[in-house]
Amino acid sequence: MDPILQQETALNTIAALSMSAMKADNNHTAINKHVQTEYIKGSVDATDYQHSPSAIRAAFCNMPVCEPIEISFKDVSYCVQKMFSKTRKEILHKVSGNFPSGNLIAIMGPSGAGKSTLLNALSGYKTRGVSGAIYVNGRIRDLNEFKKSTCYITQDDRLQLLLTVYENMKIAADLKLGNNVSLIEKNSRIENILTALGLYDHQFTITERLSGGQKKRLSVALELINNPTVLWLDEPTTGLDSYSCTNMIAYLKQLAQQGRTVICTIHQPSAKLFEKFDLVYILAYGKCLYQGHSSKLVPFLQSVSLPCPKFHNPADYAIELASGDYGMDKVKTLSNSIGNGECLSWYENPNRVMKLEQLRQKIPISDEKKKSDDVSEFHKLKVLLRRGVIKTKRDQTLTHLRIIVNVLVAILLGLLFIGSGTDGSRVLANYNLMFAILIHHVFAAMMLTILTFPTEKSIILKENFNRWYSVKSYYISTTLIDLPVTIISCLLFSIIIYIMVGWPLEADRFSVFFVVSFLIVFIAQSIGLLIGTVCNVINGTFLGPILAVPAMMLAGFGVTLKDLPPYLYWGSYVSYLRYGLEGYVGALFYKREQLKCDVMYCHYKYPEKFLKDISMEADQFSKDIYALLFAIVILRVLCYYLLKWRIVLSR
Repeated sequence: MDPILQQETALNTIAALSMSAMKADNNHTAINKHVQTEYIKGSVDATDYQHSPSAIRAAFCNMPVCEPIEISFKDVSYCVQKMFSKTRKEILHKVSGNFPSGNLIAIMGPSGAGKSTLLNALSGYKTRGVSGAIYVNGRIRDLNEFKKSTCYITQDDRLQLLLTVYENMKIAADLKLGNNVSLIEKNSRIENILTALGLYDHQFTITERLSGGQKKRLSVALELINNPTVLWLDEPTTGLDSYSCTNMIAYLKQLAQQGRTVICTIHQPSAKLFEKFDLVYILAYGKCLYQGHSSKLVPFLQSVSLPCPKFHNPADYAIELASGDYGMDKVKTLSNSIGNGECLSWYENPNRVMKLEQLRQKIPISDEKKKSDDVSEFHKLKVLLRRGVIKTKRDQTLTHLRIIVNVLVAILLGLLFIGSGTDGSRVLANYNLMFAILIHHVFAAMMLTILTFPTEKSIILKENFNRWYSVKSYYISTTLIDLPVTIISCLLFSIIIYIMVGWPLEADRFSVFFVVSFLIVFIAQSIGLLIGTVCNVINGTFLGPILAVPAMMLAGFGVTLKDLPPYLYWGSYVSYLRYGLEGYVGALFYKREQLKCDVMYCHYKYPEKFLKDISMEADQFSKDIYALLFAIVILRVLCYYLLKWRIVLSR
């Protein structure tokens, strides 16, 4: 038999089986086995098998049935306050609409039309500045309850790039499902989702090595773990080629056909993609120009005397109209004709669109709670710690490079000041070295955090909104995970430089030196976290050094504490570097014997004289440690509440 004819025969067989599966759910297993058999025989190639409707449907057969959720909104507006002005700008102008369940819905429009704004307002991702009524199954939306059944997938791929596809899925399953679902069921669900979205063969690939389309599909796969009823996607086809776009929309279409409500923004789809959408909602200048089935867009335009030219993509023509290419009067005409979203006449079956009262009667209030809500914060903390350990092992910057830099800098400083720890003529050089160590600890820890945390912050915003974990669980896990790396890098640095410089090999002196170094590093990381929470990378890299300089100047270096002006002396008590420098000096010079002197005169042969000249009390170990610990507590608590504030502010 001709190979092409043989392939067509196999595909027809698969299609026939797919139709049978739609009539009886029990046929899913048989379909899957048949498709696999045909694939093994060679009748169907890998690409056709992976993306065939039957393979996708069979892969989702173990997912729980979705309860329908219909979203309606009326007179929704969104206003933002202009920067450096008291005036407010209205982005959405009292738009209305209805998004039935079981449909793939596209929010279309030119750039700046308000697509993402409407998506954010309806999903609850943005609440500040939103007015109007949003209904879920005919009832006023309770955002906390609504979020339990939804997920939001951002335009940019906010993924854990150091984890494999399977590890990402496993972490998501453990965070969302907890111990309420068995390990076998979790793995089965992961396998089904990866198969359906064409990622099964890439499950052991590091996420950062995936293509753009694969990352988009992984973003969807992660949110399907707990079987959300409503999916919000912001520009899911951005950056994808035509083949990847087609596959992505096909996956979303299949999800919608299982009873989910899938709503996505899309800029300008091709004619092939446009016809796949069940419902199209077109925006321009914050107003609705069309709401209805994709196949009825052309008749609608004909009804308002704006016929679509022959052989012209209706989506392109609609965007041209929405952009004002044919005049702003046409935009106004379209908006008035559709009632700014209130007209439902252009749905595929307008008579089936129920009113709010009918929806409330059809779908009663349910007391049943999702199992995912029972996942304890302690369990989520353990999962986040496991994820953090994996990331720490593979992170080339925050782990490997950090340890290497500490070792190299310790060796470099040790070579510059080798053997100076017992030399009475080089006491000031030792003092300079202590300050150099402090500067290294501060800038290495602070700047690394400032440069890396803003990227992590965007992931937190998405995962926290999708109810993966609370801010508290994330913050505790991040703090605990970073401790071992900080201790190891700081310990290696301290051992190398302490031995090379030749300071006294006494356990108590070295212990104080190491503890002070560790606390300074931890404070610097906290400051970097604080800045990274509030600022972006550019502003943070400018603000970090600016804030570090006053602390350095008020620590007693360059200008001794006794020479500080009275109106600035209070600053020395605020500077955490003062306590670090004082701890170093006390650990290395307090109760030291007379230093050796190989020259004619050593001014600081007696360490007590040096301590007196720099106006530092030597026996202040406890005070210095307590002061540094107090600074850590204050900064860490402040970071936590600032992070919560930033998350709330972003909404």
